[in-house]
Parts: sequence; C-alpha cells; structure tokens
Amino acid sequence: MSFLLVIIGLVLLVKSADYFVDGCSDIAKALGIPTLIIGLTIVSFGTSAPEAAISITASLKGDNAIVISNAIGSNICNLLLVLGVCGVAGKLVTKEKVVTRDYVYAIFAALIVLLAGSTRFYQGSSFISRTSGLLLLGFLCAYVYTLINDVLSNHKPVKKKKKEKMKISSFLFVIFGLAGIIIGSDMVVKNAQDIAEMFNISHSVVTISLIDIGTSLPELITSLVAVKKGETDLAIGNVVGSNIFNLLFVLALSAVISPVVFTTESLVDIIFMFIVTIIVYILILKNRNISKKEGIFLLSLYAVYLAYVFIR
Repeated sequence: MSFLLVIIGLVLLVKSADYFVDGCSDIAKALGIPTLIIGLTIVSFGTSAPEAAISITASLKGDNAIVISNAIGSNICNLLLVLGVCGVAGKLVTKEKVVTRDYVYAIFAALIVLLAGSTRFYQGSSFISRTSGLLLLGFLCAYVYTLINDVLSNHKPVKKKKKEKMKISSFLFVIFGLAGIIIGSDMVVKNAQDIAEMFNISHSVVTISLIDIGTSLPELITSLVAVKKGETDLAIGNVVGSNIFNLLFVLALSAVISPVVFTTESLVDIIFMFIVTIIVYILILKNRNISKKEGIFLLSLYAVYLAYVFIR
C-alpha cells in the first residue's frame, strides 16, 4: 500500500505542478508579462516544483536524508539516466551557450554544495545553514537575471498583442495545483518513510531508488520528445536547468526552512554528483554532443551507483 501511495503521490505531484504552471502562466500573460520571461521564471520553477515540495515537506518533518537525497539524487538521475537514455535514443547536440554559460553555472552550484558539505565535516558539524541557503538563493537570482537579460538583449521587439482576459479558471488551476502539490508531497514523504522502516533501510535508499526516478520522469519524457523532434539541444538544456534549480532553489529553500545536516552517505553522494557533473561536461565539451556509446556509458554509471546505494 505504501508503494502504491508513493506512486499516486508522485503522479499527483507532477500533474498538479503542470496545472500550477499553466495557471500562473495564464495570469502572467493577462498581466502583460512577455512569454519569454514567463518561460524563464514560472515554467523553470514549475518543473522543479515536485522536488521542491518533497524537500520542503521533508525539511519541515526534520528528515535530512530525504532532503539531500532528493536534490542530489535527482541531479545524478538527470545526468546519468535522462541524458543516457536520450543519448541512446538519438545523438544529443547542444548549443554553445549551454556549454559556456549554463553548464558553468551548474558546475559552480555543485562546487558550492560540495564545499558546504565538506567544510568542518571532520568535526562532525557539517551542514548548510540558513545563511548559506539564502546565499544559494541569491546565486539563483543572479542566474535568472543573467538569462532574462540575455534574452531581452537578443529579443527582437514584436507588435504588441492585446492582453488576454483574466480567467477564473486560471486562479482555480493555481489553487488546486498548489493543493495537489502539498498533498502529493506529503503522501510521498510519509509513505517513503514507512517503506524505509518496513524494510529497515535508510530513507536515502528509498528516495534515490524510487522518488528521484519518479520526479525525473517529466525531464526524461520532455527530453525524449525533444530528441524525437530533432530538437536535441533542448534535452541537454532541460537537464542542466533542472540541476541548477535543484541545488540553488530546492536544496537552498530547504536549508532556509531548517539547516540541512550532512552525513557520510550524503557527502559521498555529493562528491559523486560533482564528479558526474564534470564527466558529462567533458563529454559535451569534446564534440558538443552525447553519442549512443556515451549514452550507454552514462547508463552503466547509473546502474553502478544504484547498486552501491543498495549495498551500503
């Protein structure tokens, strides 16, 4: 029953996040906010809503294992599983700006979290404080500002369209979407804890093996559709953007609510995430793409990581 409720919770989370984003986008359009800005802000935050909701709920419950495993494990899943599957499905090619700007931010974010996790670890008091969480959120604001500024500077002005009318349905989407996110995240966290206790395993094992794959499904589906349509640059851009938001928004916001304490297991996961981030960057930097062979390599790495998580 707990497994079933986790799956129901994940489905509710993802669908509710979609409705929430649609409602917010419609309201923003009615207020005359440009579509490009909506895409870079509301939609970007919306795709990280499931991870954010789970981490915030876990943070309020004081479950550090789920908070860290959700953010870090989701990034590992995106880099190895999502890009690996997409690489096997079709050659992934990316734009230069994703490599020179966005991925550099992703490495920077991973490095900051790694430093936060390793600082004073030998003293047994390593954690991301509320102050550090606010600092990470500040870096996210700087990244979003860079994106918006870049888009506006290269965007050709078009004839102003008539503002759309504010619809009651848009507000209902926001309200019910937000309610679904809250209910779904509570279902996922509560039942993940029950599963961990039932099998006498770490909460991080359930999070990495079940929740992270579930919350990464939207990125996987979106990226696969992009690959099939020949828009392969969107696949890598989608993963990179998601990873930045997972660290600078999801993990940071959780730390602001309640300081996130690091254990030996979580530090190993963070180190692995950083190494994988660098490996994928090297693969992309080499030819600006990820081939089928490299996709298989990434999937193999993910299988090894999952095996390690279960063994430990």
